[in-house]
Amino acid sequence: MPYISTVNVNGVRAAAGKGLLAWLAATEADIVCVQETRATDEQVRAALAPALDAGWQLSHAEPESKGRAGVGILSRRAPSAVRVGFGSGEFAAAGRYLEADFDDVTVASVYVHSGDAGTVRQDEKYRFMAELGAYLAARTGDFVVAGDWNIAHTERDLKNWKGNLKSAGFLPQERAWIDELLAAGYVDVVRQLHPAGDGPYSWWSYRGRAFDNDSGWRIDYHLARGELATRAKDAVVERAATYDQRWSDHAPVTVQYR
Repeated sequence: MPYISTVNVNGVRAAAGKGLLAWLAATEADIVCVQETRATDEQVRAALAPALDAGWQLSHAEPESKGRAGVGILSRRAPSAVRVGFGSGEFAAAGRYLEADFDDVTVASVYVHSGDAGTVRQDEKYRFMAELGAYLAARTGDFVVAGDWNIAHTERDLKNWKGNLKSAGFLPQERAWIDELLAAGYVDVVRQLHPAGDGPYSWWSYRGRAFDNDSGWRIDYHLARGELATRAKDAVVERAATYDQRWSDHAPVTVQYR
């Protein structure tokens, strides 16, 4: 039964020194999608050297902007094919999308822009969403795209939703885009497995007592389609026990697929 995990590492070099390597050594995951490596291919390999020496295989989409973005897929065995990007001209080298084939299943790692309401950064996010949405809608077969979507879909997906109605990450146009992906056949498998209650949140600000109060956002999703979506058996957010045990401001979101 394969386990697939996703986590925004918030800088792979910093995370490696704070606990990412220990987590990789202990995890049951067969495939780990990572986002925001903020590093070159060479730097990622150096930071993850102990894990790679232990057998993990790395596929990585290096970001063109130094210190920003970067996505990767770590796997127990080498994929049969790897593709960087989704055919976009503008975002081809942005380090925000990577997919890999494992037999008849394709796994993608995505990092959607954080955005900033009413600015050019938000306009760029919308352009990325439009191109990615068209690509994903045309996909077929067993496919899961996991990562940091930087969008809380519903009021249940962030603690302080009333205070964020005009904030990037909870804007009506962003939330409607997630609706469109679900209407196109994708399944938010964590929500499917946790249909009741708020959360489970996967990101908490480092500011204030957001983590201690579980005042978080659920923005790290597994969106699956095909038979794979029906095979999701269990999902857990691997939240650190205490604030000082965190190695990222995100927690790994791990799904067990039959």
